[in-house]
Amino acid sequence: MKKKAVTAVLLLLLTLTFSACGGRSAVETEPDTTTDEKLISVGFSQLGAESDWRNANTESIRNALSEENGFSLNYKNGLQKQSNQIKALRTFIQQEVDYIVLAPSTEEGWDTVLAEAKNAGIPVILVDRQVNGDKDLYTSWVGSDFELEGRRMTTWIYNYTHAKGIDQNDIHIVDLQGSIGSSAQIGRTKSLDVAVNQYGWDLLAKESADFTENKGREVMASLLRKYDNINVVYCENDNEAIGAIDAIEAAGKKPGSDILNGEIMVVSFDGINRDALEYARNGKISCIAECNPYQGQYVRNIIERLEKGEKPVKNKYVSEGLQSSIPDVQTVTVNNERIGVTLLR
Repeated sequence: MKKKAVTAVLLLLLTLTFSACGGRSAVETEPDTTTDEKLISVGFSQLGAESDWRNANTESIRNALSEENGFSLNYKNGLQKQSNQIKALRTFIQQEVDYIVLAPSTEEGWDTVLAEAKNAGIPVILVDRQVNGDKDLYTSWVGSDFELEGRRMTTWIYNYTHAKGIDQNDIHIVDLQGSIGSSAQIGRTKSLDVAVNQYGWDLLAKESADFTENKGREVMASLLRKYDNINVVYCENDNEAIGAIDAIEAAGKKPGSDILNGEIMVVSFDGINRDALEYARNGKISCIAECNPYQGQYVRNIIERLEKGEKPVKNKYVSEGLQSSIPDVQTVTVNNERIGVTLLR
């Protein structure tokens, strides 16, 4: 047998071996080129894997758009870089996929590539974060009302502190923001700014912690060195809250809702991270505003409607609420809508 033939056989055997031993890539997947042509091809550009929420969101979409459900999914992890996502979208367009699902890293800078997808006749479905620009360039958006999440949270803070007889002028709050420019950061920060003006809270600082535990720990440690009167920490996701609590405890302070006796109240968003939920049960996190990551079925329903020639809704909000182990506030009312607070045990 010639040397080239031997090499080819060895490469084939190695390929088969790794295919048999390997599971689904945690970073990205390519569709099987031998897949049944009847499957609906979808390119999915996720912005990254910066948090537990993001990982749950990714798995929800991958599970909903599985081969068993009639889909061939090409998943690309953007690694928190918009340039990577734009490159992925152009790859999907070249591959002539049937649909594109995009979780955008930021709101700005998408019109050009979305126009390319539209010109190619490929519907784009946005998940989680929104984009600024021409709304006709995408078919539908599925996600959370981040400003509403923030308003529910700030209402909970007001209701709780008011019930405890705490003067609103004595609320000294810091905001650990998410990734600047993302829809979640914009909405949650805006709601806090409105509440600060409405209730007269003392907003000491706003600083991005990029939705990560490490940055949350680093930013909180810095703020504690700078301010000695912080009594409320508004963390724009659970991972930041975990890091902030580490910094609070390392500084010899206690996270908790008893502000009048020197504790520092920590509130957060998401409700997915197991450690954060445990912290909420034992009072280290006073309240969590839910952010529902399970958006895959919504995306699948939109595609199935499009396949039938039907027109889906432009914006689909997922259902969410509040969680806390503190029984003092059982409901909050925002926009004339009253929702219950799930009591954690």
